[in-house]
Amino acid sequence: MVADLVPSETTELADVVLPVAQWAEEDGTTTSLEGRVLRRRAALTPPAGVRTDLEVLHGLAVRMGQPAHRFPVSPRTVFDELRRASSGGRADYAGISYERLDAGEALYWPCPDAPDGNHPGTPRLFLDRFAHADGRARLAPVEHRDAAETPDTHYPLHATTGRVLAHYQSGAQTRRVPELLAAAPGVHVEIHPGTAARFGLTEGALAEVTSARGSTVARVRLVPTLRTDTVFLPFHFPGAGRANLLTGPALDPVSGMPEFKVCAVRVAPWQEPQA
Repeated sequence: MVADLVPSETTELADVVLPVAQWAEEDGTTTSLEGRVLRRRAALTPPAGVRTDLEVLHGLAVRMGQPAHRFPVSPRTVFDELRRASSGGRADYAGISYERLDAGEALYWPCPDAPDGNHPGTPRLFLDRFAHADGRARLAPVEHRDAAETPDTHYPLHATTGRVLAHYQSGAQTRRVPELLAAAPGVHVEIHPGTAARFGLTEGALAEVTSARGSTVARVRLVPTLRTDTVFLPFHFPGAGRANLLTGPALDPVSGMPEFKVCAVRVAPWQEPQA
């Protein structure tokens, strides 16, 4: 089951797709990366038949036999539950209310519930001390290691993946905007001119980029500032142009994060398949 606001490569894999409201169609709050809690107000009414995420969770819970009152659909009710649940914790929202947000206060967690109801919040964590009994930071040594996969004679280049200005994440939303799609219409491979010449590639031509796991076809873009041992591909495009056809399964030993930012590849002019 997938809940999303636009069709995507993920919805194509789902048995059930639930259309849900997007951020400008629902009320509530957002917590920014700096910890500030921002009030959001719906600017548009969702299309008929489109539910909010809270309404989806409520409907599923009721169908699974849960009491309806345990899964409220009001963002304010849920936020008040978050305030109670987080009270006394590291990310304490107890002192943040809709009233204070609607009054224009800039409030950052942790913001405990002060006796006068006016705790100022914490715009900057660890300004005076760290979250240890002695107040001191803990520094952990890290030993350098090579990537799980390094270039060799068969795959002589590093490949790294990332974003371009016109698109966001998988591109499922931004590729639907004509102006953004015109700015970045498809996958490309950035490569140093000297490296391109070495492998017979020219500006605007199609190249086949291949790793030990698969290949993708991308249009060549010559970038003189790029390293001569590295190529870059954006990850916003689906199908035969998806960059993760190349990347490997290695995980960070501590966080478990995939090592999608580096793998070994080779490049060559793309050859039209023979009929």
